[in-house]
Amino acid sequence: MTATLAPETVVEVKNLTAGYLPGVNILNEANLVAAKGELIGIIGPNGAGKSTLLKAIFGQVKVRGGEIRLNGEDITGLKADKLVSRGVGFVPQTNNVFPSLTIEENLQMGLFQNPKIYSERLEFVTGIFAELGKRLKQRAGSLSGGERQMVAMSRALMMDPHVLLLDEPSAGLSPVRQDDAFIRVSDINKAGVTTIMVEQNARRCLQICDRGYVLDQGTDAYTGTGRELLNDEKVIGLYLGTLGQDED
Repeated sequence: MTATLAPETVVEVKNLTAGYLPGVNILNEANLVAAKGELIGIIGPNGAGKSTLLKAIFGQVKVRGGEIRLNGEDITGLKADKLVSRGVGFVPQTNNVFPSLTIEENLQMGLFQNPKIYSERLEFVTGIFAELGKRLKQRAGSLSGGERQMVAMSRALMMDPHVLLLDEPSAGLSPVRQDDAFIRVSDINKAGVTTIMVEQNARRCLQICDRGYVLDQGTDAYTGTGRELLNDEKVIGLYLGTLGQDED
């Protein structure tokens, strides 16, 4: 009988304590694991530390305790440029494109560390976001919010990251554009990119993710598969309300 190999761990966060101001911690011994090819969702109330967790992984928040590992290597406290070169992509919630540049120039900015692979990576991202390939000369500032989000995700994918960090990709979008954003995130993940997503739209996030984490007061209060968390009475009562219940 052949033993089944455990999935390869891409990102591991252990007992992470971090914050922006001296003596004030937003994260309090938070934990997270993302295996290769997984789509991980992070939900929780406002102020729980969801975005701070992504920013700590991406070197934008002071880490005061614990560790962050990428493919087994300690990356705790590394700056963003070093993390990008090691295979971490990050898409912030706002100000995530260069509005005065064209779509093509935005994508090129994502590859400033390795411009030689532009053609190869352009083929990959336009395979997911086909409409961008037809509008490469259009300025990003003329795009809708949903279209800008596509450009931002595409730019982060240009460096062929091991993991993509998405901070509320549906924020500020119309309901139709929100649905489109979640479809795109699923497409990215199905293309083989390990993805960690923070989302306020908890129900939709849990519907598409492999596993979810519920953050509360800076620590992981609950974890499980997306389906398990959607149907967990405590999670529904405390964090999801009616959004956690299936519609008739």
